Amino acid sequence: MTAAQHKIAVLGVLLCAGFLLPALLAGWLTPFDPYAGDLAQALTPPGGAHLLGRDEQGMDILSRLIVGARISLLVGVSTVAVSALVGVALGVLAGYAGGWVEQALMRLVDVLLAFPGLLLAIALVAVLGPGLGNVVLALAVLGWTGFARLARAQTLTVKHMDYVQAAVAAGAGHTRLMLRHIVPNMLGPVLVQASFAIAGAILSEASLSFLGLGVPPGTPSWGAMLSEGRHVLFEAPHVSVFPGLAIMLVVLSFNLLGDALGDALDPKRRGRTR
Repeated sequence: MTAAQHKIAVLGVLLCAGFLLPALLAGWLTPFDPYAGDLAQALTPPGGAHLLGRDEQGMDILSRLIVGARISLLVGVSTVAVSALVGVALGVLAGYAGGWVEQALMRLVDVLLAFPGLLLAIALVAVLGPGLGNVVLALAVLGWTGFARLARAQTLTVKHMDYVQAAVAAGAGHTRLMLRHIVPNMLGPVLVQASFAIAGAILSEASLSFLGLGVPPGTPSWGAMLSEGRHVLFEAPHVSVFPGLAIMLVVLSFNLLGDALGDALDPKRRGRTR
């Protein structure tokens, strides 16, 4: 890894830490009650006790951003956990079994990938109804396809390695081969994919909340805060600017982290960057 790539990796880690710590410690870090408003102080500009100002309901924007980070983290990690579990399981099964099993699963992946991701998520949430659980479910229905394709490709490569063939010759069963010899040797690419997927899930949740299809009204969500501020964009731009910056920095941080993990875990990429 070159010096420039090392600096980018450190930046990504620091930005992720700056997002994760407030999300985990939101109960102690919020300077004000994120749900308490004061209409007499609505749209107060940044400064003083309220560093980022107040929104249309007179609620402290900084406190709501900190609580919103917890929601974004919950949606991102939950979506990727479900997507990775389902996608890796089906991808390994397709690559290992081959034949009609592989064709059936990969054609299902192709069908889901044929639909625009965000539009399909909007349709699913519109049917299921708004709420964090339904948002996670809708995004996971779309997200597992990327993990499945990655796991299948890795399985097709790994299952022909000498150590796998030696395990076959020693009489290892199919389940043992997949769980002990194939899955552990694809964790690097899966972790890289997960970093990018978390960024995508956070961005998708913000998009759904912006459209009113995410968290329930009144819940601090960056996408919902961005939507609420668009009505007063010229009068009080800080209401939209700060949630927008938060979304941008978080997505950037996980993308930088994914690039850093790719450089660290892929020997071929390490060799090219020396």
